[in-house]
Amino acid sequence: MVRVTSFGAAETVTGSCHLLEVGTLRILIDCGMFQGEETGLKNYRPFGFDPATVDYLILTHAHIDHIGRVAKLVKEGFRGEIVSTEPTRDIAKVMLLDSARILEEEYRTLQTKARRRGEEAQVAEPLYAEEHVERLFDSPWHTLEYGETYTLRHRVSVTLGNAGHIMGSAFVTLECEERGRSRRIVFSGDLGSPHRLIIDAADRVAEADALFIESTYGDRNHKPLPESVAEFKRVVIETLERDGNVLIPSFALERTQEILWLLHEMYEEQELPKCRVFLDSPLAIRATELYNKYPIHLSAEVELQALGGQDPFAFPWLEATPDREHSRAINRIEERAVIIAGSGMCSGGRIMHHLKHRLWDPHNAVIFVGYQAEGTLGRALVDGTEYVGIYGEGIIVRAAIHTINGFSAHADQQDLIGWIGAIRGLEGVYLIHGEAEKMACFAGMVRERLGLETHIMKEGESVTF
Repeated sequence: MVRVTSFGAAETVTGSCHLLEVGTLRILIDCGMFQGEETGLKNYRPFGFDPATVDYLILTHAHIDHIGRVAKLVKEGFRGEIVSTEPTRDIAKVMLLDSARILEEEYRTLQTKARRRGEEAQVAEPLYAEEHVERLFDSPWHTLEYGETYTLRHRVSVTLGNAGHIMGSAFVTLECEERGRSRRIVFSGDLGSPHRLIIDAADRVAEADALFIESTYGDRNHKPLPESVAEFKRVVIETLERDGNVLIPSFALERTQEILWLLHEMYEEQELPKCRVFLDSPLAIRATELYNKYPIHLSAEVELQALGGQDPFAFPWLEATPDREHSRAINRIEERAVIIAGSGMCSGGRIMHHLKHRLWDPHNAVIFVGYQAEGTLGRALVDGTEYVGIYGEGIIVRAAIHTINGFSAHADQQDLIGWIGAIRGLEGVYLIHGEAEKMACFAGMVRERLGLETHIMKEGESVTF
């Protein structure tokens, strides 16, 4: 019997975690963090399984909603083998060490506030610490190239394909042989749009019996990339020419590198008005260094520049600000600055300080270039809120708010339908990693367009083959 149970990213976008059992073999696909003010509390709950019984952990990519609880998994007894691409392994270490530091800082802050109230004992300990991250990277770890097959125990093999989402991202194909019958089960991870700036389009799957697929944008299609690029340039140019500042809440992985590449190209083509550009995210700075380490995983144009000795993510007006002192100094700049900072959903990080200082000024603009989960400040701004609270201070929203979803690292409805439609032999499609109403829309579209049996996974639900 083959059984799959979803313990996260079921009727929600974050917390990706799916357990596949083949006989006594237990394989976990991702172990991500829940994000958002309400769903984030789930991170502190016990896993719905015993981590010590998991034999393999396969990571599709290094976004925190897919790897953010891996160190908690280790803390609570996981001693199995990890499988991923090499870039995912390197990026995961950077991301998880950063996450551990943030968790520790949040714990100290909450502890101080609770001590003042006389409630110190009620503060939960950090989800994990840096020591648990370090222990994770002492675990057995097998890295695969795209298309390479690795045989696990119990006649189960795993192959990773390029998911086209971020550098090193993969979809997972598992071949399970039981009682003389072979079953091919595919987990999409997060799929990218076929039209991207710095990485190649996702590979296709030839055939499979069952597919567990993300549905983040299952209810809509993105703007064409050329339109999004044109809109991005227009907002940047117009804001700078009226002596305003551009704030870009950006995810450290892929989106930041795409924006840097685009600004680099604008500079080279003399389209970028004179300004100062700040990469104000230590995590994004380290991630960009890793992107330069693996040019073979980038698109042909970017790879060619990198192999020719040119940094595709840098130009003379760009300033990296890894330390807090230089970050604070940005707030003294009154005009003509482009500030790229995390977090991408405005749920913390240095972007919060920049929003506090600049959100009230109608000369400025905020450009959202990525998905904003329910319950985050980014989502509230995108939805048109006129007033926000940041660090205990009320701020009126007068800056122009722009959402440019053509940069999305996720495939849209049309892309997903096309990707599924290329797979022969599908007996069932299982939707994960999406908001409930969007999944319902996408499920209907899959049935209508492809005639495939489609099921929306619920948290804790199991399906058997």
